Amino acid sequence: MEILDIFFSTAGLVSLFTLTLMEIILGIDNIIFISIVAGKLPENQQGRARTLGLMLALVFRIALLLSINWIVQLTDPIALFASLPEPFDLSWRDLILVAGGIFLMFKTIMEMHHKLEGQDDNQKNPEAKSFSSVIIQIALLDVVFSFDSILTAVGLADHVEIMIAAVVVSMGIMMVAAKPISDFINERPTMKMLALSFLLLIGFMLVAEGFGQHVDKGYIYFAMGFAFIVELLNNRIKKNEGEPVELRTRIREND
Repeated sequence: MEILDIFFSTAGLVSLFTLTLMEIILGIDNIIFISIVAGKLPENQQGRARTLGLMLALVFRIALLLSINWIVQLTDPIALFASLPEPFDLSWRDLILVAGGIFLMFKTIMEMHHKLEGQDDNQKNPEAKSFSSVIIQIALLDVVFSFDSILTAVGLADHVEIMIAAVVVSMGIMMVAAKPISDFINERPTMKMLALSFLLLIGFMLVAEGFGQHVDKGYIYFAMGFAFIVELLNNRIKKNEGEPVELRTRIREND
């Protein structure tokens, strides 16, 4: 009965709504990464990879919430760099964020390189993309995204039950939205490049956070949201204009 009182109180409902909305917003980068990585698989395996990736993210988040005391301890400094012009310390949390950010930037830059070189994911990419390798990549980033998400959620709610409920609800919504988002990104090259730029910014932000430089995520999400709206308008204008004019050049032959 006490748990029901927590959920159906005004404070509990507000916390649940706030945390669910926050988890959905923070999970956008997770969905984008999963969509792009899963897009390398054959079409009949992509849906399973997206679902499994989000299920792993759900498991990681719940596991971290159930071990919240251990998570808090990971923020304790393990190394202090006092001789630098601006002294700072490093914790296990910082090391996880830095490693995750570097991995995310590396994968994003490699994907950008493949797209700019015109390589096809299934035919021209020299790397053999197996289902297990894609899931391992998704799982590694899930750990980092889950860690960052849970640390943000801890300060917004007092009860672990509400946090777990918010994670479950947000993951359910993201599972429903994963396929439409994935199809929308993969069918539009310019939108996919925009999504990769977003992931590159997120990776840089994780590294900066790991080195003690706080970056307000609101600025990044606002910038990418603005770019997304501009790209949507650009696509709509192109559709209304019809076929583009093809310019032809005439080569003048020398006598």
